Amino acid sequence: MSEQQYPVVVIGAGPVGLAAAAQLADRGMAAVVFEAGPAAGAAVREWAHVRLFSTWSELVDPVAEKLLAPTGWVRPDPGAYPTGADWVAEYLQPLADALGDRVRWGARVTGVSRMGRDRVVDTDREAQPFTVEVAYPDGREERVLARAVIDASGSWSLPGPAGGNGLRALGEHAVADRVTYRVPDLRDPAVRARHAGRRTAVIGSGASAFTALAELAELARAADGAGTHAAWILRRGISGSTFGGGTADQLPARGALGLAAKAAVDQGHADAVTGFRTGAMERDADGRIVLIADDGRRLDPVDEVVVLTGLRPDLSFLSEVRLRLDERLQAPLELAPLIDPNQHSCGTVYPHGHRELSHPEKGFYLVGAKSYGRAPTFLALTGYEQARSVVAALAGDAEAADRVELVLPETGVCGGAGVFEDLSAPSGDSGCCAAPEPQQGC
Repeated sequence: MSEQQYPVVVIGAGPVGLAAAAQLADRGMAAVVFEAGPAAGAAVREWAHVRLFSTWSELVDPVAEKLLAPTGWVRPDPGAYPTGADWVAEYLQPLADALGDRVRWGARVTGVSRMGRDRVVDTDREAQPFTVEVAYPDGREERVLARAVIDASGSWSLPGPAGGNGLRALGEHAVADRVTYRVPDLRDPAVRARHAGRRTAVIGSGASAFTALAELAELARAADGAGTHAAWILRRGISGSTFGGGTADQLPARGALGLAAKAAVDQGHADAVTGFRTGAMERDADGRIVLIADDGRRLDPVDEVVVLTGLRPDLSFLSEVRLRLDERLQAPLELAPLIDPNQHSCGTVYPHGHRELSHPEKGFYLVGAKSYGRAPTFLALTGYEQARSVVAALAGDAEAADRVELVLPETGVCGGAGVFEDLSAPSGDSGCCAAPEPQQGC
């Protein structure tokens, strides 16, 4: 078979993977989507209880909508804010259904390479199709040849650990029964019982942490939540940018989220512990968890620990693909300067597409949240535009591929890693702004 006769493989049936598949279908290009989960938006389903701070108008890909139209699909109210569950039920699953047998469920990609070539071999490399190895729950394995690969598998599977050095805190594994890396769903009676009337440590400074603080404060105000309290663990100090953009944020729901977190602190439902880099966790005599900082400080015991320190890309199955990644963010090298939270200014995510997303391995692209590596600045609109540009490039439509248009709202959210953890920075320092974590950014 010639290269053009092989399909394009898309990894992941989340928002951006499905958008890429819709773009491919719209151009009449053969495609197969491999999704490790049993249904569309597997990661989104895990935070189904969280309300997005983007409206429906920013969550539906235009070409996907075109594919959905003949099915009788009705677009939700453009001005409404869906939950993760709404996004799945009213858009992602219908889109996957419309794509039909292009999507394969329970199909986990375990490796990507070139046929007959490991990453060392140069000879005739680009003439060989990609080989994508897939594993299924019943133990069956499959090898599929592809003309190109679009990895939209996201970064949900690798949450950041508690340790201030980017590694697990000492003892973090030993107390794993009391540690979670997701925003707790306090509507679940079992989860609610774990937090009601108890003390919870929330580690992190982005939208996920804001959400957890706001929901714990709401529980504290409820009849069954008396005594609920949070300890908010921050690696840096409190400044004018700590709670995001507030009323200045062009995504109003995101601004409101930061204000809700601030209210939790102001009303005494949470205490902010600043300049605390978690080094260890241990149990006290009562089985509660004590957090210990790198400088030896010990906090009062807590009953639960919620770690919300960002997400990381899973590159383990790409060991035989030649990638060009930034050494800090693990994002494509040309994209990294545009999204780097050490440098990036509010609202200045410059337009980018296939050129910034390319790698030495021609025909391979990281898109969606995974393309941002560790940068906490991703929005769904960004991913949809990435998918459009990449598919246009694969179709040979250079003009469309290079015509990248992306206008994002001012984030109003400053912070991140590196220079923003300098506790000597004056209050109100806002040298850089970044949107919150992708699972609520969207």
